[in-house]
Parts: sequence; structure tokens; C-alpha cells
Amino acid sequence: MSGLTIECDIHFDRKSRGGRRVMENGSRPQRVTQSGRVPRVARLMALAIRFERLIREGVIESYTELAALGHVTRARISQIMNLLNLAPDIQEAILFLPRTQYGREPIHLRQLQSIAAVPDWRRQRQLWRELQETIIE
Repeated sequence: MSGLTIECDIHFDRKSRGGRRVMENGSRPQRVTQSGRVPRVARLMALAIRFERLIREGVIESYTELAALGHVTRARISQIMNLLNLAPDIQEAILFLPRTQYGREPIHLRQLQSIAAVPDWRRQRQLWRELQETIIE
């Protein structure tokens, strides 16, 4: 019998953590890694949205229960939840802030608290633009 050689690229992968190895055609796909860290205010904004949904669905009854589960004070939960008072476009901008590559983060929760305390969304947007301008300078 003559020698027959078939060449192709394959790689082995797991479909789930701890799952069986699966052979797949082609070379291993390159993993996309982003450098830097997600800004703290973006993580807090995401938490506020998640907490609000848990309360709305009845999974958590109150801010007090939420504070106890998170091992933080009720005041801290209120600070986080106050981010929901921001205009929706500001919330979105916070969620999609660029990653912090090094050093201190440009926007802090303290700066957003004063904006969230303003009931008028037009004024909030103006204050948000002013905050962004001070960061750029």
C-alpha cells in the first residue's frame, strides 16, 4: 500500500469549562484581549442597573437587604443607586467609558453624585459636558 499523507490545520478546544476536548478544523482563533481596566464608575453603573432589576423582580426586597448581602452600608448602596437618576445617555456614556490604561481614573463617583442630584436632565447633560471638558484638559 502506498503512503497517503493528508495535511490540514486542526486545534483542540473545550466547549465548556471542564468539558471534553473537541477537535476543530483550522488554526486556533486568536483571542482578543483588551488592555487596561474597566473604570470603577462604569462597574458601579452596571451594579446599579443590576440591583434595580433585582429589586424590581422581587429577588431583593430593599436597599437594606442589598447592603447586608454586599457587606456595605445602606449609604453606600444609596450612592450607587443614585447613578440611576442620571439621564439615560449619560448612563450609557459611563458604561462605555474607555478602559483605564494606567494611573488614576479620570471620573470618580463623587463627581457624578452632584450631577445625579440635579433633577433636570438638560442641566445634567450640561454638567456632564463640563466634567468631560475638565478631564480632557
